[in-house]
Amino acid sequence: MALGNSREMQRLREKLSVELLWVYILSILRTKPMHAYALRSEVEKRFDFLPGNVSAYVVLYKLKSRGFVSGKKDGTRTVYSITARGKELLKEAEKELAERQKLIFKRLA
Repeated sequence: MALGNSREMQRLREKLSVELLWVYILSILRTKPMHAYALRSEVEKRFDFLPGNVSAYVVLYKLKSRGFVSGKKDGTRTVYSITARGKELLKEAEKELAERQKLIFKRLA
């Protein structure tokens, strides 16, 4: 019996996507600056889920207000870039996720 579509796996996918949207956004901005709509599309392309419009803008606003991204007006759009502080946060998130993975899947001798 395949469990890939179980409620538990669906919940895990949701928690690892929407709940961690800030990680995905910083990961993308690490490669190049983008505006919010392009970021949503890039999240879908790279990570196989499409965040809602409101979710993406709320996360970007919070990241900007805390100094993890900066925004620059380009006509009617704002283009977002990761800051040095945002790069540090992304490195910390990578360490935390790697540590959690080790703890969860640690083989007992």
